[in-house]
Amino acid sequence: MNITERFIKYVSFDTQSDEDGKGCPSTKKQTIFAKFLYEELKNIGLADVKLDENGYLYATLPSNIDKEVPTIGFISHLDTSPDCSGKDVKPRIIKDYKGDDIELSEGMVLSPQKFPELLNHVNEDLIVTDGHTLLGADDKAGIAEIVQAMTYLLEHPEIKHGKIRIAFTPDEEIGMGAHLFDVEGFGCQWAYTIDGGEVGELEYENFNAALAKIHINGCSVHPGYAKGKMINAGNIATELVQMLPNEEKPETTEGYQGFYHLTGIKGSCEQADISIIIRDHDHQIFEKRKQVVSDIVTAINKKYGDKTAEADIKDQYYNMCEKVKPMMYVIDIAKYAMIKAGVTPQIKAIRGGTDGAQLSFKGLTCPNIFTGGLNFHGPYEYCVIQSMIKAQMTIVNICEEVANVNFK
Repeated sequence: MNITERFIKYVSFDTQSDEDGKGCPSTKKQTIFAKFLYEELKNIGLADVKLDENGYLYATLPSNIDKEVPTIGFISHLDTSPDCSGKDVKPRIIKDYKGDDIELSEGMVLSPQKFPELLNHVNEDLIVTDGHTLLGADDKAGIAEIVQAMTYLLEHPEIKHGKIRIAFTPDEEIGMGAHLFDVEGFGCQWAYTIDGGEVGELEYENFNAALAKIHINGCSVHPGYAKGKMINAGNIATELVQMLPNEEKPETTEGYQGFYHLTGIKGSCEQADISIIIRDHDHQIFEKRKQVVSDIVTAINKKYGDKTAEADIKDQYYNMCEKVKPMMYVIDIAKYAMIKAGVTPQIKAIRGGTDGAQLSFKGLTCPNIFTGGLNFHGPYEYCVIQSMIKAQMTIVNICEEVANVNFK
């Protein structure tokens, strides 16, 4: 099975996570995919294949050398984003892309006018959606690349490597992917998440992240007799959202600029609920952003009465940069491996997060490497086959390079 066939098989599994789901994984369908992978990893010849009760899948490629070298790992996640349906994905291969518009479905066009990155992949082969679902390259491309790399190493014993560990996690898209990860059992000196985008991306900086959930308590009375009595929770919810800084949203920021992002709002006159994610690379500014949300809630309560708005603000993950910088050889090895695979490394900060951000703070330093997918979380998502192959070979090259470096 080649990497394209593997990827297309993987995206046939619907694995959306659910922020309101109970337990881990948050959706049972992630476990169905994990069980499939469990059997596949055993069949290709990996050792110590384990699927735990929380949906985390681990396996080992044993060392084929006599000397001791660091044990390293590669990690991707099982789930796809709740933002767009992942059911009945119908991938289509565009061979030898010529830089023109791609009609996904009626009224849905993947165009370089809107997505200029397409022009970086002229004369390459793209996998696209049918315009009704996401594709699932985030992160089934990463899983396919890891599995294909392990298969390649098993088929090429002349490539020398130490002990390699792999793991596939549930619920990364809802910020829970690393919460129950068995770092001690994984037993690695460091690892890489294969969860990036454009070919060449190598990332060891990410957002600090928090989730604010705000509940609005209203007072519903007959609208004909509401004056001085009604407190419309729905109206207050929209008022609160409008109090956020208008130019600090995802659609108006880039690079190292942080933001507030409304991810959900629902309600009625009686009560309403708001979900806002808070992001910034700078930790001090991140703390100030959380305070801004708290201050807005305080202002709403001052205007409408105590406990009209109740906020629960929880940190999700932090910038891994401080954990990676003392181990920059981990980045140097990845850069060398990319160059050997014919890839120009593009070191940049993630405008998001990965399991690696949380794992780095749990003692497993874990920068992020590209998958070759773009436009994640929506129907315009696509993946470049040649980039997937380069990601696979980057993994292979990292394994080989770790065995060659003198760490004494």
